[in-house]
Amino acid sequence: MSSTVLLHIVYLWLVCAYQTSAARICVYWDVGYVDIDRAGYGIVRGIGANGALPIPPVTITVGDTLALTVHNSLNVTTSIHAHGLFQKGTSFMDGPAPVTQCGIPPGDQFTYEYVVDQAGTFWLHGHDHHQNSDGLRTPLVIRDRGRPPVAYDEEMLFSFEDWYSQTFADRARDTLDPSQPFPPARGYGFGLINGINGNYTRPIYFQPGRTYRLRLINMSATMWYQFTLPGHVMRVVEIDGEYTESLEVDGVDIAPAQRYSVLVTAHSTRSFNYHFNATMYASFIPPTPGLSPRIFIGDIIYQQGAPFIQPSSYDDSFRWANDINLHALDQEPALPVDRSIRLAVGNNLYQNGQHLDHFNNVTYAPPITPTLYTALSMGDMALDERVYGPQTHAIVLKHNEAIELVIHSPNTLPHPLHLHGHTFQITEYGPADLLVPNSRTVAPVVKNTGVPARRDTMVIPPFQYIKVRFRADNPGVWLLHCHMDIHFVLGMAMTFVEAPDVLQNTMTVPPEMLDFCTKQGISTTGNAAGNQGLNFSGLPPAPIFVSIDP
Repeated sequence: MSSTVLLHIVYLWLVCAYQTSAARICVYWDVGYVDIDRAGYGIVRGIGANGALPIPPVTITVGDTLALTVHNSLNVTTSIHAHGLFQKGTSFMDGPAPVTQCGIPPGDQFTYEYVVDQAGTFWLHGHDHHQNSDGLRTPLVIRDRGRPPVAYDEEMLFSFEDWYSQTFADRARDTLDPSQPFPPARGYGFGLINGINGNYTRPIYFQPGRTYRLRLINMSATMWYQFTLPGHVMRVVEIDGEYTESLEVDGVDIAPAQRYSVLVTAHSTRSFNYHFNATMYASFIPPTPGLSPRIFIGDIIYQQGAPFIQPSSYDDSFRWANDINLHALDQEPALPVDRSIRLAVGNNLYQNGQHLDHFNNVTYAPPITPTLYTALSMGDMALDERVYGPQTHAIVLKHNEAIELVIHSPNTLPHPLHLHGHTFQITEYGPADLLVPNSRTVAPVVKNTGVPARRDTMVIPPFQYIKVRFRADNPGVWLLHCHMDIHFVLGMAMTFVEAPDVLQNTMTVPPEMLDFCTKQGISTTGNAAGNQGLNFSGLPPAPIFVSIDP
């Protein structure tokens, strides 16, 4: 760690220590490259903070102000997203570049500062150049101020990651190269648990009769994790920062970007020890011995030296958590729908030879001028979706209207879709209404029968649809995108521009954020190209569609 970085850390510590009565929690990250072997693959160039990987978790309390200072020691721009935080009134702090900001230039720094008013399990990650995939990610735990609505004695944190022998830029280049087979040769990621090789995951210790809250976060770029504690019953009480009614399950299946809190009550005696199981897998990767799935087993210690109970195999009675069966603890009923938006995701072949993803046949490409700045600077034209460019797939929402998204996935892959700025109610799953191969069983329609649970990352299973609802009560610009990063880079993203007329009267972007654009020669006003009206000269041409991939 350089002396300059150390001085920054000491300075920020002194400032925060002086302001403890104001509950201003300061964190300093010098974001830079870290050459590291995290999983036995050999040295890979990752991206960490203060010269280290993994980045330590951040823990704060509701009502605190988080001040995250990011100094950019990379050779490209960077930005940070607090995944799951609504950023009400502070859309410019949301992080995705170039959606709500220009990235922080190399050598510059910026402090993301906001009051935290949500309790639950979240995470911080890079949102520029897909740096999340190379290690720029860590848990963000926000504790309730006062007694939480669920009772427990202690809590434990499990963060799950995938890790690869190539940087994300290398994997993306291979995927986008039209001269290479698509999809590219399969890369079997390795699993990390709490930042270390999953084969060496540390034991957890249970005291008889005590109840533990296990916070489970999947920070992976591609892979799912299944988590079980054989011999114990788990009770789901939180998903993606939203409390739920307690639901007993035997296991949770966690997609990239999703989070769960489960309560586990320890047995009353110390007679036996047990194991926990974390299985990293992807349904679209065929089983390959030793490579996929990867099964990581850790110890649950009641008493050193006590014998271990061996887990039994799963049977039809095994209960996996399913968000359609969960109910919101606050009993908010399903929203009445003001506007329904139908979307379909998929992959197409284009004339340039690339296979690209899309929503409704629009492949996302970033604008030049950040979309938020277009919404703030274009006056009445900000209500015209065309000003945001032909490939941001912008949809303008009216203030406070209740939105239903009906999203179909008529293809073979599941997609974890994350909506910034909101959580949504999960109301229904069913079969996609497009062509389904005869070899597949048609999925049944399944509806939430009570008050629907809310979360910020949904999974659309293959050949199915999902219906979700949210209220457009957060003026700003919010991405909806697949959280498998390779699908994001292929274009599975779109933008909701929420109440730009309200936004223009209520939001002012900090001048230092505008300066980041100026330093890079990017206009902070105008349409997606930084021009006036519908003049998009300067934007690259949209790809030309050839055919639909299965």
